[in-house]
Amino acid sequence: MLTIGQLAAYAGVTIRAVRHYHATGLLPEPGRDHSGYRRYGAAAVVDLIRIRTLAEAGAPLARVRELLAAEGDEFAAAVADIDRRLQAEIRERQRHRERIAQLAAGDSLALPPEAVAYVDRMRELGFPERLIEIERDSWILISAQMPDEVPAFMAIKHAQLEHEPLRKLYLDCAGLADCTPDDPRLPQLADRMVAFLEAAGATATDVLDAAAVEEADAHPISAELVALLDAAFVEAFPCAPRLFQLLAERGFTGWTDIRRTDPAGR
Repeated sequence: MLTIGQLAAYAGVTIRAVRHYHATGLLPEPGRDHSGYRRYGAAAVVDLIRIRTLAEAGAPLARVRELLAAEGDEFAAAVADIDRRLQAEIRERQRHRERIAQLAAGDSLALPPEAVAYVDRMRELGFPERLIEIERDSWILISAQMPDEVPAFMAIKHAQLEHEPLRKLYLDCAGLADCTPDDPRLPQLADRMVAFLEAAGATATDVLDAAAVEEADAHPISAELVALLDAAFVEAFPCAPRLFQLLAERGFTGWTDIRRTDPAGR
């Protein structure tokens, strides 16, 4: 006859596991001998090995009792059901692994590949990280609402980045990150912004993919999303309200969907 420690060693489990199986009713508790110790026979070793084997195979303890009592077709059906559950869990865990990989990948967590490439290109070209973060967060919002339109928008944005005069103006505007509402540099930055907008309009036919422009124009960003993006910019840059005022004085309104107040340009 075996002690609980010997039983555990024979079956390849811990004494704690044996006690847990006693508590759950999977393994009957034997009576105590005259010295007050529980003693186990060979049948207990066999039962414990079967319990351990089923548990290691992924069978929930709640179903181990059923499996121990099942025979033939009933046992096969129960095992098949457990196998299906395990396969579902494997698929779910694989999805979790993919999500964790996305977390490790940074920007690709919530951005489509085209937008990730755009953000990466901004870093390569030396844009300040704060401005890149604003761009990234804006494209997260746009991608969530308009996923099918992102490739067309990104074709336009990539073309703007690769056009040197436009890129230089955009880099000049990056100075906004350091401005407060009373910063004396703001009027000059507003002038640069206007120059950027005018240059972009003057060179658009040479710089941009006409098909991408047509596709983007066919699916304009909603007024609600424009307002949300503008609000995000205001939250990130304390100088934004003053900048908007200066731009209005120079004939432009808005930010995400910035336009001339006089379409004819007078």
